[in-house]
Amino acid sequence: MDPHSRFSPFNSRQPKAGPTQRRTMEAPPLKILENPLENPKKKPSSSRQSSSSASLHISRPIATNSRIKQDEQFRKDMHLAFVTDALTKKARGISDTFDELVDQFNLKKTASDTPSPAPQLRLWIIALSNVVSRLERCHSPLIEAVVSMPWTTMDTSFVKSYTSFIGMLVSAKPEYLGTVLGKLAQGFTYQSGLQALDARFPESSTTPLTRRVVYDRIHYLLRHLLSLVPTLPSTLQPLLVQYFPHKRQSQAAQVTYIRNLLQVMEYCPELADRILATIIDRAIQIDVEIQVEMEELEEQLGQEESEVFDFDPFDTIVGQEGEQSDSDTDSGDGDNLSDLSSDAGGGDDNSDIDHPELETDFKHVHEMVNKLDAILKNVFDYFNQANGNASVSGISTPSSEIPLTPLDTPESAPPLGPEESKAHRRAQFYTLLSIFDRIILRTFKSRYTQFLVFWYASLDPEYADVFQGMLVSKALLEEDQPAVTRAAAASYIASFVSRAQFVDRENTRRVMACLCNFLKNRLDIFDAIAQSGAPPPSMAHHSIFYAVAQAVFLIFCFRWRDLIHDPEEVDETASSGAPPSKWMPELEVLRRVVMSELNPLKMCSSNVVMQFAKVAHSTDFLYCYSIIEANKRSEFAPSSGEEQTNISTHPRGPMIHPSIFASSMHTELNTFFPFDPYKLPRSSAYIQGVYREWSSVAIDEEEEEEDEGYEEGADFVLTQARPVSRQSASSEGTDGLGASFGGMSISPVHPAPVASMPMSVS
Repeated sequence: MDPHSRFSPFNSRQPKAGPTQRRTMEAPPLKILENPLENPKKKPSSSRQSSSSASLHISRPIATNSRIKQDEQFRKDMHLAFVTDALTKKARGISDTFDELVDQFNLKKTASDTPSPAPQLRLWIIALSNVVSRLERCHSPLIEAVVSMPWTTMDTSFVKSYTSFIGMLVSAKPEYLGTVLGKLAQGFTYQSGLQALDARFPESSTTPLTRRVVYDRIHYLLRHLLSLVPTLPSTLQPLLVQYFPHKRQSQAAQVTYIRNLLQVMEYCPELADRILATIIDRAIQIDVEIQVEMEELEEQLGQEESEVFDFDPFDTIVGQEGEQSDSDTDSGDGDNLSDLSSDAGGGDDNSDIDHPELETDFKHVHEMVNKLDAILKNVFDYFNQANGNASVSGISTPSSEIPLTPLDTPESAPPLGPEESKAHRRAQFYTLLSIFDRIILRTFKSRYTQFLVFWYASLDPEYADVFQGMLVSKALLEEDQPAVTRAAAASYIASFVSRAQFVDRENTRRVMACLCNFLKNRLDIFDAIAQSGAPPPSMAHHSIFYAVAQAVFLIFCFRWRDLIHDPEEVDETASSGAPPSKWMPELEVLRRVVMSELNPLKMCSSNVVMQFAKVAHSTDFLYCYSIIEANKRSEFAPSSGEEQTNISTHPRGPMIHPSIFASSMHTELNTFFPFDPYKLPRSSAYIQGVYREWSSVAIDEEEEEEDEGYEEGADFVLTQARPVSRQSASSEGTDGLGASFGGMSISPVHPAPVASMPMSVS
């Protein structure tokens, strides 16, 4: 054996450290080769195998989701390519592909087991969002189909995509703003929820779709558009008026649309004045048709109560109100809202023709009463909520769903501070006062709508003072106003001061002083003209005189305790020897007014005159029964030409014969008491706490013999003022005059043709 061989026994000595160390360093690579993941010959342990298998199962969904995202993106690209091709071909005059695209948004009825079309429609909406700038006028049928689809009944993801697309559309193509806003305004109507009945989409959520959710989605979209288009209010306002329900439509239709309009006022203050004026104008149209006393209406209909207003239309489930909607519609034209609303302002022209039928159609009047009650209650609720929370808040409660807008939830306005809240209430009051001047004051025969101003004036003494100042200025100072407007203002100031509990003693005396000074000035002018032999003033001057005199009589009946210098030291039923100085000095002119040749006791409302005579005699202020008796005898006295010529010299005859007096003004003086007792059942809660009833100020004493002698005459005149059944007239008993005075009405049985026309500035 070769001694130098590795296997020689001479080489079996212990190796040196260096080579040994080097061989030791080479050992690890040999061990790495034995890794079971790389050496298939060695079977791995069961634990490692299970761990590897688990890791594979965990990573598999990631790959699946990735493929799903890729497939979704592929579908989006395919839809985008189809939309782009359809728009391009349509621009070239080829409509086949474009018509197929439009047909995708013309949804038809589907079976309940059919998948919801919302996911597919969402892909089309997303594709359209990428080509908004390419939409031209020739593509308007597509925009009409998209805007007209029932998007509010879809799922939340579709609503978000739809809201985003509409926002981009009106920003890039302003010519479509009117089309979009028209559909949104129509969506506020009660009939808009019926679109779900035609679509019959499968339920995509366990929560039922209510009208509240549908309307909230429209408000979110409208709020989003308002943030994008600052000039939107000018386009929206006429559309809101156009789709306002006609007065013949159901109570639910009126309430639904008005509540939506009140909510629009919150985030669009630029339209607050015009929206509120529109609501009040529609309330006036219904109000003037209610010319029957509530007591008589209840007698004719028994104890029947309206059940329509007992449910909240916002909480009804979409698709379950079909029968109710059909029954509430008076005619088959209920769906054509624009046609119904177009002639809403001209309803007064037909009121003269239909008035005789309305007097006997108590069921129709009962429906109108319920509508007006519901409208006023919603407006009262809005005012009360706005003033009570120091910031305008929504009428409808928030829905339980998440916000259905691509933007973040619009943050509610921070609570206003004391000064900001006061400024907001003041601005709202002046808005309401302006509407009163433009609409309510110039409309004859309204019974309840004016109580909106009555209630709002009770919130602050400043408001009541401003309201009284406006009425006094209209009646006494603004001589350029029509006589009928000035007479109406005098009736309003008299009724307001008499009935408002929040009008204190100082304001009552101030108003009475203004009215009495006006009467004194008119008497001075009249006496000067009579002494000079000049022609007498025009009839308009006398009509204002009688209106103001009747206002003074009425205020005296209700507030005579506040017209005494020191009411604590004076008994209510003063003796005949009481000093006249107990009354405020301005009242002294009333003696001259009553004794004047103009004879206001003959021309004013007999009901007011009789009550004034009773109170004035009981308080030892003035004795009027002799003049009333003379006026009564003169009505039955024979009149010849010679007697009429000398009628001005008669101590108790009027210088102007009653036949010369305008019939419309005479009717107004006898029948118009704006703040008569409030009889609407549901909204009356707002008036009860601030309203003065006649029973609280009437003098408690036995009827005098003089009053009994004129009770029959008072009932006769009262019958001209309002319909009274024989049973109610005979049941008044000894207190018939006071009871009738507490329920004075503005409803003549046989109104003059002019009386049914609204006042207008000529």
